[in-house]
Amino acid sequence: MDKNTACNGRSPVVAICYDFDKTLSPKDMQEFGLIEKLRCSARDFWQEAGELAEREGMDHILAYMLLILKKAGNDIGITKKDFKALGARIDLFPGVESWFGRIADIARAAGVKVEHYIISAGLKEIIEGTPIARNFDGIYASSFLYDETGKPYWPCQVVNYTTKTQYLFRISKGCCDLGDEDSVNEFMAEADRRIPFSNMIYIGDSETDIPAMRVVKNGGGTAIGVYDPASPDAEKGRKLLTDERIDFLMPADYTQGSALESLVATVLAKMSASSTLTALNRTQRSTLS
Repeated sequence: MDKNTACNGRSPVVAICYDFDKTLSPKDMQEFGLIEKLRCSARDFWQEAGELAEREGMDHILAYMLLILKKAGNDIGITKKDFKALGARIDLFPGVESWFGRIADIARAAGVKVEHYIISAGLKEIIEGTPIARNFDGIYASSFLYDETGKPYWPCQVVNYTTKTQYLFRISKGCCDLGDEDSVNEFMAEADRRIPFSNMIYIGDSETDIPAMRVVKNGGGTAIGVYDPASPDAEKGRKLLTDERIDFLMPADYTQGSALESLVATVLAKMSASSTLTALNRTQRSTLS
């Protein structure tokens, strides 16, 4: 029987993967104190980062990370400890802090085990400082290398819209060592994966999540777009749905009894039933062969 399916008391494992900015939080995480600390406005910071990327032909994530280092410099200074402290200042959408406990209860009732993962172009160090960090089984995000004083001096990991898909494969295959580039690229049949794509839910908000959503959706999993009803960007989410880039579009309301919670509960029940039926089919086929 396959590793991910209920058997002898084991429950199938489901991964819920989240973007962070504008998915769990209403703004980019850099706008909760970091940009202010760098003595510029959010508008000016993102404009300068975009211009730098365009002028130098840079990856946009590398451009904003370089801009942080340049603006901090020796005058302002910023450390890993500072990044984590900034994480505590981040606002979250309604219900996010209690979401994980409620989903655990729903999953238990459905007969599945849920793991939560962040896949974000934002800064890992800031996410690690948020009150919800302890709920994640893995945080895959952009990060810096630090010197002996804790000062950042070079990018360590860069997560952009295309590299997000790498982490889906790592989660699926159980290849959590980011230094191991061989295992994640080796062929592994879906039935042998710890978490097949069919047992994945991806929750994101924008075009930068499209490649990851497509991988999950094409693999039989569920891609959910969320939006802030108060934001003018809500129209982008509707286009993702009409273009069939996502399966469902929901307000970013994580409170008890919300439409998003009900949807995830339904998807978990479906995944549980599917895993049970798949296990039965394979057992019968192996018996007859």
